[in-house]
Amino acid sequence: MTSAADRAARWVRPAIQAMDGYAVADPGRAIKLDAMESPWAWPGALETAWLERMRKVAVNRYPDSRGRELKAALRSGLGIPEGAGILLGNGSDELIQLINLAVAGAGRNVLAPAPSFAMYRVIAELTGSGYAEFELDDDFGLDPAAAAAALAEHQPAVTYLAHPNNPTGNGLDLDAVAELAAGADGVVVVDEAYAAYAEASFLPRVLELPNVLVLRTLSKVGLAGLRVGVLIGAPAWIKELDKCRLPYNVGSLAQASASFAMEHAEALERSVQAVRTERHRLAGELAAVPGVEWVGPSQTNFLTFRVTASPAPQLHAALRERGVLIKCLDGSHPRLAGCLRVTVGRPDENDAFLKALRASLPSG
Repeated sequence: MTSAADRAARWVRPAIQAMDGYAVADPGRAIKLDAMESPWAWPGALETAWLERMRKVAVNRYPDSRGRELKAALRSGLGIPEGAGILLGNGSDELIQLINLAVAGAGRNVLAPAPSFAMYRVIAELTGSGYAEFELDDDFGLDPAAAAAALAEHQPAVTYLAHPNNPTGNGLDLDAVAELAAGADGVVVVDEAYAAYAEASFLPRVLELPNVLVLRTLSKVGLAGLRVGVLIGAPAWIKELDKCRLPYNVGSLAQASASFAMEHAEALERSVQAVRTERHRLAGELAAVPGVEWVGPSQTNFLTFRVTASPAPQLHAALRERGVLIKCLDGSHPRLAGCLRVTVGRPDENDAFLKALRASLPSG
């Protein structure tokens, strides 16, 4: 009888065997500033009311497969245009996967700028799609000429544009986004995971072009544990994409919690404003640290920075040893050489990060 390993090697698709799984670091006791979560615990002062709402959820029953109550709350809370359709996902990653399953797949290409969100490539490979990139400009904004050339060469079924961009933190020119979409035959997904921290959104314009979808998530504003993603676009797109959604993909407790959060959006907004305030302070202090060469402008809840005084992987390890976990970007893309990314935490967490950074650099 052949072993399980031999059988897996025989039957698992070669493309999957060749992949590395997406690694999530175990923070242990470290201050966790690597995953762009909100540092402010939710629901805070609303805990009693939230728990009372949770007691009313019939967990012995399947959730509302259509998420009707949550969709109504999101339409109001996010300002979704009248006439736009909504599709809910178990986080935005699931929605990216649904889009690729429905629109891309074998024999078709997925396109994204570089550097950008790593899961665009991972999910394209998982769904059997070809994957291509085009370079962002010197400031990590959209380069219209490079985008047009990539569209012509690769004829993508799906193009992903992260606005603001992860991992660089900057917002995109929304007129350039519209220009790219107008020149694309396939669907263009504007991924607005960090919309709460951004200066502008493409959402009000989502129905202006026939091939645009806007992707949102509640994970970055304090509800990461719920895993609620939201896809918005013309009903014709949503109807077809919904066919690839597995039933009951968003649980009852997640739906009820997200609906409750939308009813108390001011509590989420207070935490967002607190992060923005800390982002400004942290960016200024980080730029003043000897050995930090560059701090990128950010419209997100994280800061990307480059160091010259120490190799980034070595510095990442030294920070971990001092009890602070951030993200090392060095090696992920040539233009991110020497770069690391830190999530904006609470004031005490940011102070601990700065202290550990200064102590870890050669001048510390």
